[in-house]
Formats: sequence, C-alpha cells, structure tokens
Amino acid sequence: MVPRRGCVSVSLALSILPNPRVTFAIAYEDDAIIVVDKPPRLPTQPGKGHEDDTLLNGLFATHGARLQNLGRARDFGLLHRLDRMASGLLIVALTPRAYDALRASFEARTIRKFYWAVVKGPVGRPSGVINKPIAEHVSEMKTAKISGNGKPAVTAYRVLSEATGAAVVECRAVTGRLHQVRIHLSSIGAPILGDDLYAPPPIKAASPRLALHSHRLVFNHPITGERLDLRTKWPKDLGPLLRRLGLPKPDPGAEALAVED
Repeated sequence: MVPRRGCVSVSLALSILPNPRVTFAIAYEDDAIIVVDKPPRLPTQPGKGHEDDTLLNGLFATHGARLQNLGRARDFGLLHRLDRMASGLLIVALTPRAYDALRASFEARTIRKFYWAVVKGPVGRPSGVINKPIAEHVSEMKTAKISGNGKPAVTAYRVLSEATGAAVVECRAVTGRLHQVRIHLSSIGAPILGDDLYAPPPIKAASPRLALHSHRLVFNHPITGERLDLRTKWPKDLGPLLRRLGLPKPDPGAEALAVED
C-alpha cells in the first residue's frame, strides 16, 4: 500500500494527470526538448471528453516533474498542436529557457513545418502559395474559415503524385492558424481525404481518418543553436489508402519544399 499512496501523492502534485497507457514515438530528445511523433486519433492536450487520454497526459507520465516546472503559463512545454486525427512531429520544451527561445522562433516564423496530405484531385496547379486570412469561430467546437476579418495565413504547397481523383501534396505552413492546411487546401478545391469539417461527405468518407501527417520540422536548437532537420516516414495506417488509390509513398529523404523564405 505504501507505493500506491506514493503514486497518488505524486499525481496530486501535478496539474495534468499522468497516463502511462498513452504511448508515442520520440523522434529526438535531449535535456532541453523532445520531438514527439504523435499517432493519429490522439488529442494533443486535455479538453472536453479527453481529460486523461491525450499526448500531454502521456508526457506527464514520463516527464511530469519537468513539464510541471514550466507551468500552465508556458503550456506545460507544448509549443504547437496537431489535430486529433492528424499524425506527426511536435516539439515539446523541457525547460523554461528552451520554451521561451522556441516561442520566439515560432513568432518569428523561423521554424519550418512540413506536411503530407492526400487530397481530392486533380489539383489545379502543380505548386503554389495560398495566402488567405483565416478567422476562428467558436460554437460547440472550434472551427475556422477564410475571412477578410481573419489573421494572415500562408501555406505553400506542391503536388508530389497524382492518380485518378486523388493526389499527394506536400505543404509548408508558414503561419500557424487553426486548421490552416485543411482550410487552405479545401479553398483551392483540394480538400483532404477524411476531413470531417472542411470536406464534402464523399471526400470525408474516402479515408479512415484525416489524411494529414506532419512529416518534417526544421529549426535551430533553442540552446545550442544547432540546425535540426527531423523527418518521419509515411504513417503505416495510411499505407492501404495509398495502395487503393494507386499513389506511391512520399520519400522522406527527398528534397522538400524550399526551407528558406
């Protein structure tokens, strides 16, 4: 009974309930940061209906004391988020110094975020830049839309492969608005397969989940200044989707969209 009481006291001292059953891969880790490869269907942080089964709950099971030290004002180390049904790379800070430096980098738009998406095809142009402001809307859930009253939002994209009725695109989100890549691709007639908010029903039903994966992050380490270029492979659960559509898997080692502005 003593170890059990000890676990309870540690949990009560933490703001986020640790959940060791939440699992995830780590793409990079040192004393200052972690880069997590988030699986699909896992919320990034607790919210309504997901109080104890999120990525942050899992991180508190492994790094709880350090994340608690950052506090709620620093979002317990979270620098950005991914939609629950999306997958891929996320940066988490482990120290206040690392968090503050990375926050400044995000605000200066020097952190490059790249995504793969399977979209409705054909895409009108093989590459382009979507520059349309996005405004958030809150009702029962947070959504967003293109609006002249919104905040600036910029997404660069290029088509990697196409088949009948579908395409694989790579996107770089220059800004970081809510659902930005989803909304921007939908605005050019290329909604993401499996998107339950911004795609028509046939496109929503065309994939078992949102076919969006954060496959690459390029940034300077907040402490050492070292240039990090972290990449992941195409997610296994979306392999059958590509085979069904006759589309090849993107190569994570291939030259991507330009890193520099």
